[in-house]
Amino acid sequence: MMAQELRVARILVIDDEAAIRTMLRDMLESEGHAVVDAPDGAVAMKRWQEQCQDQPFDLIITDILMPEKDGLEVIREVRRLSPGTKVIAISGGSPQVHVRFLDIAGHLGAYRTIDKPFAMHTLLDAVHAALHEPSRHPPAQ
Repeated sequence: MMAQELRVARILVIDDEAAIRTMLRDMLESEGHAVVDAPDGAVAMKRWQEQCQDQPFDLIITDILMPEKDGLEVIREVRRLSPGTKVIAISGGSPQVHVRFLDIAGHLGAYRTIDKPFAMHTLLDAVHAALHEPSRHPPAQ
């Protein structure tokens, strides 16, 4: 998919690892997207409340295992507040642990789930698909 075909989106990135947040921000901003980031789900939902008044986020990328509020809690809250907003869940760690959490994320309504570490093109492909595919969830009324 060519960059000219992509629409600019507002994306919320949530990860407790600063290096991953920076990498994702740089990658997404280089694609022309506006990025807001947060170190955990609690901070992310505060930023959601502050910033969604004017213009909602088009996409959320969240890690699963984080302090304060984890990614599964974020997915549940986003599904309740804004069912049409797509979420990409990412998680690393041991295969025994993260696969189950990513499966749960999918059952909770995550658009895609991606294992860490991932190739940049894998995440970008998921972002492009999420921004161009109609939502599977009805918009909030």
